[in-house]
Amino acid sequence: MELMTPKEIVSELDKYIIGQDKAKRAVAVALRNRYRRSKLPESERVEITPKNILMKGPTGVGKTEIARRLAKLVKAPFVKVEATKYTEVGYVGRDVESMIRDLVETSIRLVKDEKFEEVKATATNNANKKIRDIMMKKRTSSKPTTTTNSVDKDTVEIVVEDKAKADAEDLLKQIESGKLDDEIIEMEVIDAPQAIEIIPGNQDTNISDMLSGFLPRRKKIRKISIAQARKNLVNEEASRLIDMDAVNEEGVRRAEQEGIIFIDEIDKIAIASGGRNGPDVSREGVQRDILPFVEGCTVSTKYGIIRTDYILFIAAGAFHIAKVEDLIPELQGRFPIRVELENLTAKEFYKILTQPKNAITKQQAELLKVDNIDLEFEEDALKEIARIAELENENNENIGARRLHTIIESLLEDISYEAGGNHPVSKVVISKEFVQRELEQTVKKYDISRYIM
Repeated sequence: MELMTPKEIVSELDKYIIGQDKAKRAVAVALRNRYRRSKLPESERVEITPKNILMKGPTGVGKTEIARRLAKLVKAPFVKVEATKYTEVGYVGRDVESMIRDLVETSIRLVKDEKFEEVKATATNNANKKIRDIMMKKRTSSKPTTTTNSVDKDTVEIVVEDKAKADAEDLLKQIESGKLDDEIIEMEVIDAPQAIEIIPGNQDTNISDMLSGFLPRRKKIRKISIAQARKNLVNEEASRLIDMDAVNEEGVRRAEQEGIIFIDEIDKIAIASGGRNGPDVSREGVQRDILPFVEGCTVSTKYGIIRTDYILFIAAGAFHIAKVEDLIPELQGRFPIRVELENLTAKEFYKILTQPKNAITKQQAELLKVDNIDLEFEEDALKEIARIAELENENNENIGARRLHTIIESLLEDISYEAGGNHPVSKVVISKEFVQRELEQTVKKYDISRYIM
């Protein structure tokens, strides 16, 4: 498959993430190297493994977002896991292997969605015909029978048959157009069994999954709308048209060759200098459990064996208390590319409020538009919000861009509360003076702090 160049990848990431150019370049090059590897002969390809990346930086500066947007960009199987939810083998908690199983499940779902789009038109057509047959059967059974003379019997049957065909075609057109979506029909639906976990807290296997292949699926009669019936039938028809063996095979291949695992909060399993007892022992155990998967090993899943040699691992952490050097040396060596993300300043905060496609100011404006509020932010107001966000992060906990969400919510609380949609469209302009008035206590606090020695 053709892939964008590193410059094009960074350009796409710039639409959603402000700053952090070093981190963007690192992931863009890592992704392009995968494409380069795929073009090599098999004998050379097996010798080249991905260079895993370790991101260091405070919360809210874009570590997770970079990895998530990257995976969306190339439609690669991607899972984000928290290092803190895993425990050493033998302790209560999730096994580290589950991250690989989660990746395979994600990969198979991705392939299945692609195949579904390919057969969707055929499946929808078949579903509409089944709904038509259900409705025609109901109409036929509700009509009273009429008696005719033997002479006219053949003529009547031909007329009735022609009329039935015309009615069926007309009904199918109405169903396809969506005019009858709210009408209620009775149909058989599959009764999904409730998942029963074998080991509480372990979602990887449950009794229902194990028995589903041996026991026939139970069905029940339900009254549902035609819209819902179509959705159910499209899924059923698509599952018949899709070759699940091929989907599973392709899903496992993609997980192996294109999968990305983002391990967040990896600093929380690092042992700060001097601590080597109590819970720290388990933390080091988790590191040692993660190590084989990053180095490359085989994992048994319900879809077959998967090798982890070519999966790209991206780890991230704030490293406030522990340092990167506090990770076990073997694990450090498996993350050769290290990127330090920078703290966000007022300049970056202003760009975050104005430039990204999904900027919080644009989101708030769209939300309030539903209730007839035309929200507009003046440039000076945005700069003041950015300045206050920087001061808050400097003097309190540094939570990065998440600080903007706190400030914007506080700023618009009264407007959001009063808006009810039962009034004509009203224009609301957020000015610098409004920001200072609404956030008066915060502004005063930092104005006074300048004079405190």
